[in-house]
Amino acid sequence: MTQDKTMTADEVVGRLESGMTLGIGGWGSRRKPMALVRAILRSDLTDLTVVSYGGPDVGLLAAAGRIRKLVAAFGTLDSIPLEPHFTAARQRGAFEMAELDEALFMWGLTAAAQRLPFMPVRAGLGSDVMRAGAGLRTVTSPYEDGEELVAAPALRLDAALVHLNRADARGNGQYLGPDPYFDDLFCEAADRAYVSCERIVETAELLKGHEPQSLLVKRAFVDGVVETPNGAHFTSCVPDHDRDEAFQRAYVRAARDPEAWRAFAARFLSGDEAAYQAAVTAFHEEEA
Repeated sequence: MTQDKTMTADEVVGRLESGMTLGIGGWGSRRKPMALVRAILRSDLTDLTVVSYGGPDVGLLAAAGRIRKLVAAFGTLDSIPLEPHFTAARQRGAFEMAELDEALFMWGLTAAAQRLPFMPVRAGLGSDVMRAGAGLRTVTSPYEDGEELVAAPALRLDAALVHLNRADARGNGQYLGPDPYFDDLFCEAADRAYVSCERIVETAELLKGHEPQSLLVKRAFVDGVVETPNGAHFTSCVPDHDRDEAFQRAYVRAARDPEAWRAFAARFLSGDEAAYQAAVTAFHEEEA
């Protein structure tokens, strides 16, 4: 019998606990599991260690005071260089931060996926990332070369959240855009992984007209699947939708002023996901 792993966003969050180490896939303001992040905001989860190529996922959780420690290479909205809530929280020391470069972050996920304590790499050598607060250490090759290498620490996750274009009910996940954004590594590095997607389809449909390489996430590493159309909003999920630049600009403007942010949060973040999507539709009607 086929195992059906379909869930709701709130059911996923119900399986998470305060104090967890939570990996969030995507990259900057691209293909982030924002519906799942918004579900976290509706919960009482707190004291999280968040591991992310940071975007508005980190910004929203930081603004809500849910992050105890952040492991990240950056916090960006891509077309807007710095995520405003991340920047403000970092400047006031609102959370502990372990700063890695992009390669060390990737190799940390790889080590965790392989259940290794670290990966020996050259990334980071000769750079200030070795002094950036991540506690990085070096190791010496046991072979004749005797080369000194960085020991990229494994980024083990209690849970991972990723967003993909398509998935089946068994947990196979497919990306259709230009980049996998290491979402497979997030899932493999986690004790439990949850995939949200634009649309759940039959397994056979995943390969119709698509390369096998687009099957990014394997069902063996997935514990739950959530169908969330437009669930990456306001980040991009190409080819299903681009980044909502107008909404992102409104988000940034609001983030710069406490009163404006309270109004923004009341309008867009005070209800469930259906209320959020309806408010976004109304926003664009007003803009038009």
